[in-house]
Amino acid sequence: MRAQRGRRGTKKRMWLIPALGIVILAAAFLVYAGIYYRAGTVAQAMLESDETVAVVQTDYGWLFDGPSETDALIFYPGAKVEETAYAPLLHAIAEGGVDVCLVRMPFRLAFFGLNRADGVMAAHGYSRWYIGGHSLGGAMAASYAAGHASQLAGVVLLAAYATKPLDDRLLAVTIYGSEDGVLNMKRMEEGERCLPKDHREHVIQGGNHAQFGDYGEQRGDGTAAISAGEQQCRTVELILEDLLLDSPATD
Repeated sequence: MRAQRGRRGTKKRMWLIPALGIVILAAAFLVYAGIYYRAGTVAQAMLESDETVAVVQTDYGWLFDGPSETDALIFYPGAKVEETAYAPLLHAIAEGGVDVCLVRMPFRLAFFGLNRADGVMAAHGYSRWYIGGHSLGGAMAASYAAGHASQLAGVVLLAAYATKPLDDRLLAVTIYGSEDGVLNMKRMEEGERCLPKDHREHVIQGGNHAQFGDYGEQRGDGTAAISAGEQQCRTVELILEDLLLDSPATD
């Protein structure tokens, strides 16, 4: 009997060790996920509606509802960045003629919410959909586009690159700052092989990685030679020029 009890005790300890390891890893991940870049005061102000853009909180995140009735961009935020940090950029895009659906990601990591665009498109009746994002969000948006080309008109990559081949029917726009210290340029160059033949690439001189949003300085980033407002203004101009120029005339 003692031998049997001993064996049972050993088995219990064998199960406890991996279980304890899982608990420790889960706790460490929650601590990691709980440390993130928070939206600044400029971004918070851009969550307010005005005469041109209605900003509405939704089940998936936020809708920046501007004058467009046909075109919308689904936007995936960068890793460990509060999604509302992109409000200044997205508010301006909506004002310029492409509504924006900003997606809130689980643990603020887009690879946990890769397919959240499904729910966004189901919630609205736009006739032309684009998808894009910043950094990890852009990479995950491109991955989604690779498997859903028939539902999309194009992809917008801000300081991001594709890792899967994109259909040549898609419009692809890549924008990054000349002073970006976070973007892996080698992978960026390798990712060009995955882009459609007629993709557009723009470099914002003086821009860096973090200034596509309003969340302060990012670790490892380069020092920008222009203001965040200037970088975002130029980004909006490039996105609207490329997307609206290629959009068919509205009926």
